Amino acid sequence: MNAEREHFSSKLGFILAAAGSAVGIGNIVGFPVAATKGGGGAFLVIYALFVVFICLPIMLAEMNLGRKTQLDPQGAYPSIAGSKSNWRFAGWLAVLTPFMIGVFYMVITVWILGYFLNTVFGNLDQLANPDYFGTFVNSYSIFAYLVVVAAIVHFILVGGVRGGIERAARLLMPALFVMLIALVIFVLTLDNAFTGVKFFLVPDFSQVNGSVISGALSQAFFSLSLGMGILITYGSYFRQRDDLVGSAKLVAITDSLVAFIAGLMVLPAIFVFDPGTNPESLSDSSVAMIFTFLPQIFLALQETIGYVGASIVAGLFFLLVFFAAITSLVSIIEVPTATITRKYNVSRKRALGVLALTMGTLTLIAIASFGMLNVFTELFTYGGKSKSFFDFIYDVFYDTVLPLNGLLICLFVVWRWKRPDFHEALAEGNASYRSSLLRKYISFSLTTFIPVILAVVFINTVASIFFASPLF
Repeated sequence: MNAEREHFSSKLGFILAAAGSAVGIGNIVGFPVAATKGGGGAFLVIYALFVVFICLPIMLAEMNLGRKTQLDPQGAYPSIAGSKSNWRFAGWLAVLTPFMIGVFYMVITVWILGYFLNTVFGNLDQLANPDYFGTFVNSYSIFAYLVVVAAIVHFILVGGVRGGIERAARLLMPALFVMLIALVIFVLTLDNAFTGVKFFLVPDFSQVNGSVISGALSQAFFSLSLGMGILITYGSYFRQRDDLVGSAKLVAITDSLVAFIAGLMVLPAIFVFDPGTNPESLSDSSVAMIFTFLPQIFLALQETIGYVGASIVAGLFFLLVFFAAITSLVSIIEVPTATITRKYNVSRKRALGVLALTMGTLTLIAIASFGMLNVFTELFTYGGKSKSFFDFIYDVFYDTVLPLNGLLICLFVVWRWKRPDFHEALAEGNASYRSSLLRKYISFSLTTFIPVILAVVFINTVASIFFASPLF
């Protein structure tokens, strides 16, 4: 079973796969709303600065660790630090995190598939009912949608790196871009669309505060799949001779571009049908926006293009979000798949079978935690609130552990993987990196302010979520 490690067939394959992992639900819905409520263009500037000056160095650290060791996170850390090193904890945490986030993301993807199929079947008016979502998440049809999503993910992952992940990315990512551009063009032709564009793009620095700045960093961090072990794993499928630095830059640009273009779709659509919309009234939750607010916007389209036309536009949107969710879900589940395959010397099919049993069981519990079974709906209490099993996964692994994983990779580079060795590994495939300004900046930032920022974010998140006492 110790077969030679697979690699992406080309730089383009790596970029599409990594961009597919980064482009997700948060880019398409969460980013535009966060920008609108955070000062429009002011938020965009802050977000871009965070991507360039904080997220890119961490991206390169994660990808570099994977490429250097040719291993998943669980094997990569001890490969450099030593098999008995305490850094094994960081490796296991970087595998457990996507394992648990995969449960959360699976549930969301199942909902998206359900809403897409409902639009195809002509039920857009039902989806636009504010009370429908509560009924939908507790319907038994959810389990049929779960089987379909699990089958799609299994089919992609069992094909391996080139035959599964890369092939799916080459199909889904261009299709996603085409659908996104088509929807943007359509929305911008409607009356009052540019009111939404104005809210999205025109800077309003009076709206910027500590919460907005923290939100921009979180959005940038989560959007680029940092701290999930994904970029370490995908980096391990990259050849040593290929240009990792240039590829990382293109992934960051692609991800940010999709988020920006999505803003030109979502916000104008909202203001087309409700010109008096107050940006502050928009939900911070991507889930609430997708499943309760946007269906009402799409239904309002029937006044201009008829019910069938409105259903087609809604269906195209939900298919777009479904493709984004699938590419992210595949990359998330690939991390534990790669770990099980390597560490326990089993086939991909058997590793996926193990994950189907474990993650599948946890996914069923997460689905049931929306009211089907009260024991899972009110399973935990912290921060002065009762929390469901689904809430717990989101709070612990999505909100709290990601910045911790980012902090650990920074500390690992500084304390264990000595900087000269780190930079020499990063320069493979890009000789100009050795004398570049980027090298100097990464060396400085990873050893100074980036770890401090991530530590503060982590501590503040713990204080806020679990003790209801945020630092700021």
